[in-house]
Amino acid sequence: MRVAVYYSNQDIRVEEVERPKIRSGELLIKTEACGICGTDVLEWYRKKRAPTVLGHEATGEVVEVGAGVEEYKCGDRVFVSHHVPCGVCKYCLSDKETACETLHTTNYYPGGFSEYIRVPKINVERGVFRLPDTISFEEGVFIEPLGCVIRGQRVAEVKSRDTVLILGSGVAGLLHIQLAHHRGVSKIIATDVNDLKLNYAKRFGADLTINALKDDVEQALLDFNEGKRADKVILCTGSSSAYKDALKCVDRGGTILFFAVPDPAFRAHIPLTDYWRNEVTLTTSYGAAPKDLKEALDMVSAKTLELKDLITHRLPLSEILSGFKLVIEGKALKVVINPNK
Repeated sequence: MRVAVYYSNQDIRVEEVERPKIRSGELLIKTEACGICGTDVLEWYRKKRAPTVLGHEATGEVVEVGAGVEEYKCGDRVFVSHHVPCGVCKYCLSDKETACETLHTTNYYPGGFSEYIRVPKINVERGVFRLPDTISFEEGVFIEPLGCVIRGQRVAEVKSRDTVLILGSGVAGLLHIQLAHHRGVSKIIATDVNDLKLNYAKRFGADLTINALKDDVEQALLDFNEGKRADKVILCTGSSSAYKDALKCVDRGGTILFFAVPDPAFRAHIPLTDYWRNEVTLTTSYGAAPKDLKEALDMVSAKTLELKDLITHRLPLSEILSGFKLVIEGKALKVVINPNK
């Protein structure tokens, strides 16, 4: 079968490997769609694992069922979670599933950018979700990123009365905007350096959009919000300048959610004394737990958010390098790879 092997952002090769053989308790999925995530193009995050097959937003059809699997059958349309928690450790039992060691060490093989995926037993038990007929395979790729957004806003305790500042209006930022808007958040402000993305932000519910290249983000926020900063600041880009804006734009008693983070080489300054006096919370969010993915599936099924229009490019596996370039250069929102086309 064909797989896209990642060596670097500039070197992704479509290669032939043996089709996976499944064992007892496992599934074989024919991959129909897999989105390129913003984290897929972070070389500091990905290159240390190269060569590897990336892709963690996969949907497809069950084509083989291992012995002992009774819940799924050939022909089932599914979304498959690449990381799953154990459900019994102290982290899982305290609602910190994405800190679970099992979650960090589980995965399907070889990755979503391949024609077929072998789903291990634990993923079959805790990370496979049937897609209703009303959801296309392409819409299904949003279950994973939306699940991450749902978890992030829960961790940050986003409330309807809040003023929320979302820094970065790529796919993650736009999902945060849509979810906040759906939940009736009082004021939503979004930033980016790309006017096309800012237009999407406005369309999807941002009350104010700020071009961070042209305008002073802090001052624009203050002017719009009657001299007050944001109750919740959600960082959805690894830009160091956006990180600095996040620190300046949080209100007293507010929260900064690091949904994305800068390159590890960046030396972050945190004004701890000011935050100590003003009870500012800094928190992080990584990944999604099964309950977050189930909520995301329900929202996608109900057509609660506008997702189809976030897909700007659909490409076969042979053109995956072009897809990565589009994402890196900011010329695309969601790029969906169709591995069997």
